[in-house]
Amino acid sequence: MFRKMKFVLAGALLGAASMIMVHSFAAPKTVTIDDNAGTYRSLALFGDVFERVRMQYVTKPDDRKMVENAINGMLTSLDPHSSYMNSEASKDLNETTKGEFGGLGLEVTTDKDSIKVIAPIDDTPAAKAGIQAGDLIVKVDGKPVRGMNLTDAVDKMRGKAGTEVKLTLVRKGVNKPINISLKRAIIKVKAVKYRIEGGDVGYLRISQFTGRTYEDLTKAIADIQAKVPASRLKGYIVDLRLNPGGLLNQAVAVSDVFLNKGEVVSIRGRNPGDIIRYDARAGDLTHGKPVIVLINGGSASASEIVAGALQDHRRATILGTQSFGKGSVQTIIPLGGDNGALRLTTALYYTPSGRSIQGKGITPDIKIEQPLPKDLQGYDVNFGESELQGHIKGNEETDKGSGSAAYVPLSAKDDIQLQNAVKLLQGVEKNPAFPPDPNKDVLKQAMLGKPDNVGGKAGAGETEHKTE
Repeated sequence: MFRKMKFVLAGALLGAASMIMVHSFAAPKTVTIDDNAGTYRSLALFGDVFERVRMQYVTKPDDRKMVENAINGMLTSLDPHSSYMNSEASKDLNETTKGEFGGLGLEVTTDKDSIKVIAPIDDTPAAKAGIQAGDLIVKVDGKPVRGMNLTDAVDKMRGKAGTEVKLTLVRKGVNKPINISLKRAIIKVKAVKYRIEGGDVGYLRISQFTGRTYEDLTKAIADIQAKVPASRLKGYIVDLRLNPGGLLNQAVAVSDVFLNKGEVVSIRGRNPGDIIRYDARAGDLTHGKPVIVLINGGSASASEIVAGALQDHRRATILGTQSFGKGSVQTIIPLGGDNGALRLTTALYYTPSGRSIQGKGITPDIKIEQPLPKDLQGYDVNFGESELQGHIKGNEETDKGSGSAAYVPLSAKDDIQLQNAVKLLQGVEKNPAFPPDPNKDVLKQAMLGKPDNVGGKAGAGETEHKTE
């Protein structure tokens, strides 16, 4: 059975977009060797190969590095989001939960022999240099990343602020590699940016689900409400485009801002009884004002939890294109001492109606494609979980797969998804999907066949903690 665990920032800032739990496990129970004879023979084979390499390789290998690479190879063969972190990488992960580090400001994942960009983070060296979602990083400071695990590649891109790093990128539609020199900076992720559109629409851009997202969001909403009288405020736009995810408890809390009650998300593990449900608490901070959520191929993990919850509860209209489709949860398992930790996929998450978005993503209620500017036309900016080699097959995955274009114009006037949302809220344009029809209760039938809650539930404001 799942127990309550501490949730930490997923692959934050130069890591794989993920949903991560931290948990410590007791030593494995005694097993019968006869029942695992084949496994133990394989382990003996590994030991034999390891010893032969140590003794006969042309140069003396680094024993610890070989073991780390062997472990990482085992984990990365499972799915794109499982990996081994040595003690230094594990420490770096803990530091990123603070929302501040020295680096470039990229969200990346592995893709065959390259490192693939999920999205650049707003107002960082990577974003200012024009790095695009979908770009493949093939070299760092002239050294090929082929054969590197994700942690090693990330380590090479991080560093002291002010130092320089050179990246070689491959971009679909461009005939030759792109070489870019960037200066590392202190990356401070500002989770929520906001403004007032057209004088009567609150715009809330959530770029990452960090430990401050809920707090920043509530302050942003309060400021908008102070500046625009309730009688004139038409509603809110929640922009989750290019948001790669983050803390699960923050995704629940953000959903709770707009909900009065009901389930936000459930997490289901290997066994049928391994279920945790997270529910909203009473109190809609937007007082029932209409909400439109913007998503695209760069909206992943925690972003999809929020979009799925508000869509299933008919609280918001989802506008844009198919989301990334990252519906798995990674647990960080400390290995003790200086042995680092495992990042292991242990569960999938489900929307309130019981949908798994793994490999499928969230389908918008109103599909609007964002045209690419001339300098990007011909490039492939589409990206999704279903494109990743070895991804877990979701039970609702379609032949179409997940993901879509991960591009947002810098200028609001060129952003047709945003402009359409503003016009819908202002009543200038009409669409049958807005506002959502409360009579089309997609939860009613889903709830009838839903299993009993196992493992308890957690409210949106629950304090983070760790279960030993």
